[in-house]
Amino acid sequence: MLITALGSTSSGRASVAARYYCADSENGDHVDDPSEDALFMLIDDLNDSDNTFVVIQPDQDDPVWFASVAVLDEGGYEVVRRDTTRREHDVTVETSNDRIAGDLTKWLAARAT
Repeated sequence: MLITALGSTSSGRASVAARYYCADSENGDHVDDPSEDALFMLIDDLNDSDNTFVVIQPDQDDPVWFASVAVLDEGGYEVVRRDTTRREHDVTVETSNDRIAGDLTKWLAARAT
């Protein structure tokens, strides 16, 4: 499943660049400025064979922060949040897609300010 989101400019023309950040899965799914629902769907689509991770980061060269969700062999997900400007590096293990998507949405909102 390919998930994409297009914004629009004040002139009504579609824009393709993310305003704040984008999410990319190992299988090629890409979402600009993903909502909590879009993050949930990306995480829900992860598996242990050909789509093992999703990375969320600013849509720019050499980003200063990122978050990732990866499938663990023993079940659940490893969630990594790193922000070099705030000296944050957090690694957790979680089993609930809802909780991961909600927590990431809140964490991402703080990056966009």
